[in-house]
Amino acid sequence: MRVLILGGTGEARELARIASGERGLDIVSSLAGRVANPRLPVGAVRVGGFGGVEGLRTYLRENAVDAVVDATHPFAAQVSTHAATATRELGIPALHLRRPEWVQRRGDLWTRVPDLTAAVAALPGHDEPVLLTIGRQGVGAFAGCVRHRFVIRSIDAPSAPLPPRYKLLLARGPFTFDEELVLMSRHRIGVLVTKNSGGEQTEAKIFAARTAGLPVIMVDRPPLPAGARAVDAVPAAVEWLRQVASEHVR
Repeated sequence: MRVLILGGTGEARELARIASGERGLDIVSSLAGRVANPRLPVGAVRVGGFGGVEGLRTYLRENAVDAVVDATHPFAAQVSTHAATATRELGIPALHLRRPEWVQRRGDLWTRVPDLTAAVAALPGHDEPVLLTIGRQGVGAFAGCVRHRFVIRSIDAPSAPLPPRYKLLLARGPFTFDEELVLMSRHRIGVLVTKNSGGEQTEAKIFAARTAGLPVIMVDRPPLPAGARAVDAVPAAVEWLRQVASEHVR
């Protein structure tokens, strides 16, 4: 059974590693190609977009894909929508793998917002530096913020317009709790702006902000496509693939 994993996340790499060892599964992982030097999963890999729903539908049909697991980033809403549409139209079983969200705990000073536009509007009026950890593609939303100073951390340099006053830190996580505390102290961060990506790999910044008493502007995730079947852990996705495979050979 040929399985396409829409990847780019740690969960996608783990799923590819485990599923590649399952008898009867032919795994292909797809990466969007937005990171210059991505961490590659085990097995066959294709890099680059599909060209919207039509392109994905053509790929699935021409490559005889039997099942799709969307294990992309929780904020890759367009990819998830395209995957749900294309698989539904072709009658291909599909699953969305999404790690659990972070949950606000005692001591957290969160302001939850629905999107980056709302995050800009929620910025405080004072001039303390703002730490942006939202990925390079979203930075352009803050380009018009002339009153604030920004520390922008991303894996690759943003291509979008940047705010007038900023410092760019190119770094790839995961980061430790101590590293995050040092960063926030060294740059005198006044507020953290981040997306609710969830997961343990980048959660240290949440712990550090809580410890330092920093306010956090937390961007909520976009919803999954209507009717989407979803799990929040790799073992559950592996079990789903086993079930689909058992039905496939009947």
